[in-house]
Amino acid sequence: MDIKIETSWKQRLQPEFEKEYFARLVSFVKEEYKTKTIYPPGALIFNAFNLCPFDNVKAVIIGQDPYHGEGQAHGLCFSVRDGVAFPPSLINIFREIESDMGYKPLPTGNLERWARQGVLLLNATLTVRAHMAGSHQRKGWEEFTDSAITALNNDKENLVFFLWGAYAQKKGASIDRSKHLVLESVHPSPLSAYNGFFGNRHFSRCNEYLISKGIKPIDWR
Repeated sequence: MDIKIETSWKQRLQPEFEKEYFARLVSFVKEEYKTKTIYPPGALIFNAFNLCPFDNVKAVIIGQDPYHGEGQAHGLCFSVRDGVAFPPSLINIFREIESDMGYKPLPTGNLERWARQGVLLLNATLTVRAHMAGSHQRKGWEEFTDSAITALNNDKENLVFFLWGAYAQKKGASIDRSKHLVLESVHPSPLSAYNGFFGNRHFSRCNEYLISKGIKPIDWR
């Protein structure tokens, strides 16, 4: 199956594209786009991979679903397009960055600037029906994104994995802590942020680790 995805990722993930579950997933997703309003736009489903080639990855932030409101999702977890109001979790992420790093993030919720520096902003599920959170879960996306995480875990060293909330922590449970830095806390959602997200200092801890390995740190603005 010829999937349009960045070349280095295509080389790593090609075996997944030939599996039966992925063929079923493609059929399901195609039908959903034909008959319902689905986010993100089809051309942006693999945006996280396309903006952050395999060899460039320094850090991985794991989300769950794309945003399901109009005009929000564009293929990067927690990110919204330019000009779109910040969702609550993103507001809390920026608040922690300001507290931790001492600078205000830029006045846009578009996190392509992070992706281009090597931050893979990976949702576990890459598509969703409008206004129906979780509607494309358990259709095959989780198996596909697990394979991407496994490839990173096995074939790279000195990555930083951000696992916010129980869902991300479960998805990242098999990451080799002897090869990579794993940063865990509650989710930045307003429901949990005050229970350990604020003050986790994950952004400075990520950069300290990267510097210690001779890797250029991330500008989190």
